[in-house]
Amino acid sequence: MAHTRTAIIAGNWKMNYGLKQAREFVQEILPALEQVVASYPHILSILCPPAISLETVHAILSEKPVPHIELGAQNMYFEEKGAFTGEISPLMVRELCSTVILGHSERRTYFGESDEQVNKKTLAALIHGLRPIVCIGENLEQYEMGETGEVIHTQIKGSLANLPTQQAQEIVIAYEPIWAIGTGKAATGEGAGKVVHLIRHLYGEMYGSEAAASLRILYGGSVTSGNISEFIAHPDIDGALVGGASIKADFVEIARKMVETMTQVVG
Repeated sequence: MAHTRTAIIAGNWKMNYGLKQAREFVQEILPALEQVVASYPHILSILCPPAISLETVHAILSEKPVPHIELGAQNMYFEEKGAFTGEISPLMVRELCSTVILGHSERRTYFGESDEQVNKKTLAALIHGLRPIVCIGENLEQYEMGETGEVIHTQIKGSLANLPTQQAQEIVIAYEPIWAIGTGKAATGEGAGKVVHLIRHLYGEMYGSEAAASLRILYGGSVTSGNISEFIAHPDIDGALVGGASIKADFVEIARKMVETMTQVVG
């Protein structure tokens, strides 16, 4: 990664850990995670529990504010309020969180979210002062058919259209090849790096070279402490969106390996 960009390690807990388990887990990992992020000046860790557990984790983090450890939501709707049963709004999210994950492949696949819907959510997040982590990535069939570039192009152009120029640098993109999520089959650092380089190029075409240079792009898809160094060593990859490993103690080890690699590569 480039030394001018702050790295991010975000943990997407998905539908795991209610109030009691969330409290116990955060209390378990927080001391070690705090030590890791304090050891390197250019890293940010974001914990993303289910919506029902956000206030619990927020309370723990607020007891003794920890620099460089923040809270994120896994999703939100683009309207501020209204008759949208089961949804949470940007106004609700920003009371507790700095960040929101949008367009995750599970949202796209299981709940039919389109690039247009993801775009509306992204714009709403920016309006309300939230940092969007916008997820994109191809499925196994598209990957095997050699359609990765086309899929990425379509998702970038659709999900990130019409951003205010002054806020284009605030976006975070997570490249998550769907064929690697939860399968134990991660992309290689070289393969992921090529796609991430394409993402940065496409973003530059949309919002200019300065925005592209500032854009943080994460890799996600079966990230572990055993393979994170391979990804973070690539100059275009700025961190990881961690799924399954984020609800285990290995999350701290992933953060530690990230810091070790960045210290060696970036300095």
